Amino acid sequence: MHEDDCPPGWFGDWFLDAGVRYDAWPAHRTPLPDHLSGYDGLVVLGGEMGAYDDADHPWLTDTKRLIAAAVTDTTPFLGICLGHQLAAVALGGEVRRNTHGHARGLTPFRPNAAGRVDPLLGAVDDGAPALQWNRDVVTRLPTAATELATSPDGTVQAARFGQCAWGVQFHPETSPEIFYSWTLGDGVVGQPAEVDVPAAYAAVLDGEAELRRSWQPLAFRFAELVSSPEAP
Repeated sequence: MHEDDCPPGWFGDWFLDAGVRYDAWPAHRTPLPDHLSGYDGLVVLGGEMGAYDDADHPWLTDTKRLIAAAVTDTTPFLGICLGHQLAAVALGGEVRRNTHGHARGLTPFRPNAAGRVDPLLGAVDDGAPALQWNRDVVTRLPTAATELATSPDGTVQAARFGQCAWGVQFHPETSPEIFYSWTLGDGVVGQPAEVDVPAAYAAVLDGEAELRRSWQPLAFRFAELVSSPEAP
């Protein structure tokens, strides 16, 4: 975790339902471990900061180190939004501000041929609603990475970074309550001028059942990969 208002959300519930115990590590308050010994998987969540903001958020350096180690050691890894961007940077890719503007809430998940048969993302239906809320995007994937899905604006929506390492630009873990805290809750300062924020929240609220139905299989599938002694 990079911020208190970016928790595991639905993924926390789904992992427990799948029989997977987890630590929600508040990296912004507690130093990260030096290694992943004793852990069978790594999920890196989102946050308001950028992938290069190590000077202001020094734990990002250690987060990138752990991501790179997970990929090297074939420890199952999933990066979500900022976590996806951190993985790209840690492995030699590039992240920049999206020239198409701020993501607008619900967008369709659009896997390519590789994404449809992917061991993780293949669990999700083409066209499933994906909650995207980001300004930055991966503009260049690492050399060994494979794009698995493309956002409506043509940017990378999901990628595979290694044998059992993935990143998604959207938020499959986020409930309407969490989304509200980012967009309309107390303490929110400034909103993207190009986005009708109340309408975006209303769409997320109305789509809650479909979001749950669409993304629970992703969490369950990742739990299977973590629990399995054999990598995909």
